[in-house]
Amino acid sequence: MAHWSRVELVVTTFAAALLLTAPASAQEDVPNTQPGNRSYSPYPEQSFPNQVFFGDTHVHTTYSADAGMVGNTLGPDSAYRFAKGEVVTSSTGLKTRLARPLDFLVVTDHAENLGLAPLLAQKDPTLLATEFGKKLRAALDAGDPAGAWKIWSQAKATGNDPLAEHPEIYRSAWSRITAAAEEHNQPGQFTALIGFEWTSNPERNNLHRNVIFRGGKETADTIIPFSNFDSFDPEDLWKWMETYETNTGDRLLAIPHNGNLSNGLMFDTVTLVSRQPLDADYARRRARWEPLYEVTQMKGTGEAHPMLSPRDEFANFEIWDKGQLGPAPKKPDMLPREYAREALKQGLAYEASLGVNPFKFGMVGSTDTHTSLSTTTEDNFFGKVSAVEPTKDPIRFDETVGGIGGPREVGQYARQTSAAGLAGVWSRENTREAIWDALARKEVFATTGTRIRVRVFAGWKFSEEDLVRSDFAQQGYANGVPMGGDLAGAPQGKTPTFLIRAIRDVDGANLDRIQIIKGWLDRDGKTHEKIYDLACSDGRSITSQNRCDRPVGNTVNAEQATYSNAIGAPAMQAYWSDPDFDSTQRAFYYVRVIEIPTPRWTTYDANFFGVKRPEDVPASIQERAYTSPIWYTPKS
Repeated sequence: MAHWSRVELVVTTFAAALLLTAPASAQEDVPNTQPGNRSYSPYPEQSFPNQVFFGDTHVHTTYSADAGMVGNTLGPDSAYRFAKGEVVTSSTGLKTRLARPLDFLVVTDHAENLGLAPLLAQKDPTLLATEFGKKLRAALDAGDPAGAWKIWSQAKATGNDPLAEHPEIYRSAWSRITAAAEEHNQPGQFTALIGFEWTSNPERNNLHRNVIFRGGKETADTIIPFSNFDSFDPEDLWKWMETYETNTGDRLLAIPHNGNLSNGLMFDTVTLVSRQPLDADYARRRARWEPLYEVTQMKGTGEAHPMLSPRDEFANFEIWDKGQLGPAPKKPDMLPREYAREALKQGLAYEASLGVNPFKFGMVGSTDTHTSLSTTTEDNFFGKVSAVEPTKDPIRFDETVGGIGGPREVGQYARQTSAAGLAGVWSRENTREAIWDALARKEVFATTGTRIRVRVFAGWKFSEEDLVRSDFAQQGYANGVPMGGDLAGAPQGKTPTFLIRAIRDVDGANLDRIQIIKGWLDRDGKTHEKIYDLACSDGRSITSQNRCDRPVGNTVNAEQATYSNAIGAPAMQAYWSDPDFDSTQRAFYYVRVIEIPTPRWTTYDANFFGVKRPEDVPASIQERAYTSPIWYTPKS
């Protein structure tokens, strides 16, 4: 014992003496830190999600042909380093950094001609041995990148892959992408999920999906990403995903986006190829493979449209509704088949008739950036493509990015792109498996780029007192379901009750209000929606029409591009019981949290560069979050 410290000796001797000299009865009275099944620490047995992680499931690098062929020189490594908080120099030479790192990122480069630009730049011998590669390289060597772009876009438009006989080109590019994900994946600190974008574009209508892998490089490298050249039919994509899972034991999910550019095809009432009405098998497969929808991103909002929701004063948010990616104009009858809220409503009708809901999806936001830079704050927006990165050149506002090749009235312009969005994920830990599982079970929410935190539970037992409990989440999971969950068969005389908490972005704007959007199917098979304001900041009251009695106000100084948090609230919460509940009617509920007005990115740009602010976009916007729905199904 000579090597023990004097303190250790005293403590040890004291404890031993205490036990040796105490009578048996006293020894039995020594407190047990784990009596029965209880533990002093309440946490060892907890397994419910207890953290929010923010990330981007939709980022393009130079390995996407429509990024790399138009000036993006940054690869997956740069995308991950930027997301992790490093200073990165953009393709146009500007230093940039996120205010705060992201927690996870998915590089989703287009499967079509994957890796074309960097392989051209590196003079890859396999690529340059092809006629297609030679033509592209010759144009670049002649100082004609626009000509190279034209050659590529014309080849893509045929629907035939000019490199189909050389899969090793794609395999090489894919291996580099998966290698970057492996290098940057740091379980517990930062998650680099593997993914790609399947870019179905029939007649230039947008049916794109991002495919996200649960596993790593070992299984992902057994395939080459499925492309539009393989098929433009989503049903074929689902078959491919099923085959991959069977062969590898890995898991996949797909996230559609930008139904607003699909000209009515994204949530169509008939299948894409056969034009047959949706049946139970189709509905089952779509729900299985597409549990989420990207409801907000650069190319406009996908939540709701003012023509479909005329009583929703917040529906007119960053709307792109003129046409598709090409010249075809939008027709009003297309709108109901393009927006998430309407699809959620129609899903209830399909479930009643088919027994399964094809549109039972949760909601995420992401960027769709083609700069490799996941920038979502209005004062740090690097545009959709490298050509419109920050500059005083009019191209920053005026470049055509939608309705390309059509008349001016169907055009969408760079100034109309949104600095959006992000995916918020409720998870126990920041790992590939945990993040993917949260996405799959829909315990996720979308934001327009802000880092609002929002949590919602629904159940039959909640009371208003539960809202202020210190063990709020534990009680929520014990007695209800979270966002993305299901309530079935209301107990006799019971109404669903909701507990909601929301906290502003720590470096962002205060909150204006909390809302619930309800959709339901009546006895006649008609769908309906209703919006309820549940909490209003600044002492405002809720009217008999379920609305805050007045707007929150607007502190934005457009000339100086500033705002103040003198209005709104940093945190809000609400308890709500559905006053219009009918236990026989199918329904869904999702939460929308609205911030106070803040300057739009075009307002920041006008101030910084000293240029005229565009008049056809608002000076200020109200950023927001959308949760995944909670569905109610009556007893059969």
